[in-house]
Amino acid sequence: MARKSLQELSGIANTIAKSGPKAAEKGVKPSAPALGALQGSLASIREIEPGLIDDWGPVDRLEEFTAVNIEEDDESFESLKSSIREGGQQVPILVRRSKSDGHYEAIYGRRRLRACRELGLKVRANVQDIDDATALLAKGLENAARRNLSFYEKARFAEAIQAAGHDASTTKQVLNLSASGLSHLTKITQNVPRSIGDLIGAAPKSGRPKWTQLAEMFSGKKLSEKSAAQVLERVGSEAGSDERLEQLLMVGVKREARQVAATGSVSPVEGVTIKSGKGSVSMSIKRGGGNAAFAEWLDENLAEIIKRSYAEFTTVNSQDEK
Repeated sequence: MARKSLQELSGIANTIAKSGPKAAEKGVKPSAPALGALQGSLASIREIEPGLIDDWGPVDRLEEFTAVNIEEDDESFESLKSSIREGGQQVPILVRRSKSDGHYEAIYGRRRLRACRELGLKVRANVQDIDDATALLAKGLENAARRNLSFYEKARFAEAIQAAGHDASTTKQVLNLSASGLSHLTKITQNVPRSIGDLIGAAPKSGRPKWTQLAEMFSGKKLSEKSAAQVLERVGSEAGSDERLEQLLMVGVKREARQVAATGSVSPVEGVTIKSGKGSVSMSIKRGGGNAAFAEWLDENLAEIIKRSYAEFTTVNSQDEK
């Protein structure tokens, strides 16, 4: 049977519903991907030995990435495990057949799979024949329906999707991103060392501004991987991931202030340096690498920018004197 393509489907609800005639007969219109998976796929649900199910695809939750996890994650898993022990597995996981005879690949539901493994129970699984792109979309939509990924989790998930060989278009569709949204995520993973992200954790309450600030501290050499690891070691794993990020940012800000005081220079963006001395203020920008286009643009527009800035300065000061 040929595998369904991403272009043929708008999401997991359609992916699953097409294989479940009962949903079509009853006119069910699922309001969420997870609901669609339950309502439209009863004929495809079976019980499978956990040992026959292998992991597939990029990890989409940072608890799988990190060495340091927030306490709530452990409590949440134990609660899930207890629930399955007492009442059985209510929500099936999604799998597809593996190339290995008799084996399957888990698209989503790794925590439920892990719980069943530890409990020695068979896993209730929805078996579907879907291609990689559709599987990624299902994985992203299901995860979004169950728990909003933090900004950093999205960044790592996007990185993992592309590292697995998928293009930016697929990544944006899986995570429901615009081009600029994907660019913001990429900036984080390109500049924040993976080991530091692992030590910080998901930081569910911290959005793009804080992670962008951290990325700029690394790109601007205010923090190094070694120094950041030392800071996080002092903070300790008892602190939540949002607190660990906050503490690291505070250290970076202090180091930046000391650097400016000691050298009289600051680098507001990568490759740009502003030096302040007793007799002058100067700015330099590297023309190579990623700064080449900006340096060229600034070379053409700097005179006009200074004229506008001077006009604003004189206007404000003139008003202050009245």
